[in-house]
Amino acid sequence: MRRAAERNRRTRETTIRVRLDLDGRGTAMIRTGIGFFDHMLEALARHALLDLEVECTGDLQVDGHHTVEDVGIVLGQALAAALGDRAGIRRYADATVPLDEALVRAVIDISGRPYLDYHVEIAKWQMLGDYDVFLTPEFFRALVHNAGLTVHLDLIRGANPHHIVEATFKAFARALDLAASLDGRVSGVPSTKGVL
Repeated sequence: MRRAAERNRRTRETTIRVRLDLDGRGTAMIRTGIGFFDHMLEALARHALLDLEVECTGDLQVDGHHTVEDVGIVLGQALAAALGDRAGIRRYADATVPLDEALVRAVIDISGRPYLDYHVEIAKWQMLGDYDVFLTPEFFRALVHNAGLTVHLDLIRGANPHHIVEATFKAFARALDLAASLDGRVSGVPSTKGVL
């Protein structure tokens, strides 16, 4: 059985459709209207080895905040649905990813308890194309809370905002791939409670 899901959301600010397949090959079809954000979601799909489709029409004439945060919400909902009862998964994983001078660590527990500890500090505000670097924690907060993940993201070192943000998405992707992967040795849900 494929671990796949599709979720839709419509508000006065955004209209979003997300489809993902956890057992994919890393293919992506992304259209949010924010070029750099599209690039980050493509990197997430590629390095988490999940197939991902995202279509979003948002109020970009205001700014990118609603688009980025709402995509995080819907992606988190789709991820939670695709994980199902979470039986057989590894549950915990970490990944440390470099991008030139930037080095970012992601640690994930697919716990059912949403929590984000975000320590990826960028020294000054900057736009990367039409993407505001300060929207990155908003995206991850929305995703984590809607997927039911505990996530720690830490910038170990880095200076270039592009490299830092991209390494953050890639580290999260690598850790997610490992944590969500099935392990034949795991019987049922990996918790002494019997539920995640």
